[in-house]
Amino acid sequence: MEVRALIEEIVKALVDNPDQVECVEIQGTQSCVLELHVAPSDVGKVIGKRGVHADAIRRLVHAIGGKRKRRYVLEIIEDR
Repeated sequence: MEVRALIEEIVKALVDNPDQVECVEIQGTQSCVLELHVAPSDVGKVIGKRGVHADAIRRLVHAIGGKRKRRYVLEIIEDR
């Protein structure tokens, strides 16, 4: 399974507007940036209290990156 698709599925389970969740993967030479776009009303749900949800998602992404020998960076963007 792709990392992008995994992040989308996890976040869609957390938010009220799952149809507005989109994850864009930007490939670099040694790293990959995952831009997570959510509705402005759902940003708090994705981040969680004191950043608990965002930290957990970032830990999963980091673990996957270690297995694939690639660095992944998760950016949460509210633009809609």
